[in-house]
Amino acid sequence: MELVAFVATTDPGRARAFYAETLGLELESESPFALVFRAGATMLRVTTVEQFTPQPFTVLGWGVPDIAAAIATLGVACERFDGMEQDELGVWRAPGGALVAWFKDPDGNVLSLTQFTA
Repeated sequence: MELVAFVATTDPGRARAFYAETLGLELESESPFALVFRAGATMLRVTTVEQFTPQPFTVLGWGVPDIAAAIATLGVACERFDGMEQDELGVWRAPGGALVAWFKDPDGNVLSLTQFTA
């Protein structure tokens, strides 16, 4: 079985630009119902909805080899959370040593980057 990931948007044009241009994902197809991107081996369906309330937690995340380089390449503004020690880029060091940063898509979905420890 192959994993298919889903995320919602109320503005497919804005979502298309973000996921294709900012994140660099390949757009495979587009319909009135969804934008379909390829994120490595995973299909990402950005589903068009009329109303949407973003959740306060991560809905999609990517593992990266160098989190600072990924943040710079994407040009995203990282989110900051009360009670979490984050560095000047907005990166948090998890108890196990992984580095994590969060950012939002145009609909307010929380996305993350993680640099896992070896």
